[in-house]
Amino acid sequence: MAGHSTAATAHAGDNPFLRAVAAISTLAGWFSAAMVVAAVAITCQMIFIRFVLNGSTIWQTEAVVYLMVAATLVGLPYVQRLRGHVNVDLVPLALSMPVRRLLAVFTLGLSIVIVAIMLWYGYEFWHFAWDRGWKSDTVWGVRLWIPYLSIPIGFALLMLQLIADLVAVLLGVDKPFGLEEG
Repeated sequence: MAGHSTAATAHAGDNPFLRAVAAISTLAGWFSAAMVVAAVAITCQMIFIRFVLNGSTIWQTEAVVYLMVAATLVGLPYVQRLRGHVNVDLVPLALSMPVRRLLAVFTLGLSIVIVAIMLWYGYEFWHFAWDRGWKSDTVWGVRLWIPYLSIPIGFALLMLQLIADLVAVLLGVDKPFGLEEG
């Protein structure tokens, strides 16, 4: 049977940078939640139009897909702040605190590099859509730069939260992997 992790929300202490990033990540979480609520409301409206009024829908399905993808991407930093991403802490629990700290710095650094690459290509993809005036091939014909903007925004905010997590570990404001000495 799996045990419960002792990791909790990332700590910011009195550090202004960490507190600002925590506020930004929380705001991103609220925007993400609002997008999910909007997607649910649009889905309900679509069901009403289709099955009660026996009408056709044009934009609803596409809008719901874009909103859910954007909610996922924009919500990444909030989930990171809450340490809600899936992790396996078996190795960190088996290590002493100094080695655990080194592992945390390594994994956070590697995560920042990977997310920076995703941000670069996400920005490039968004810029192509913007520069070339891409539109969806649907009746709605949404300008694709609008939903694609969530890619660089989401990865930029996630990278910012990862940098804050790294700074918190390096400054001793937060424990590596959020785990107490044990």
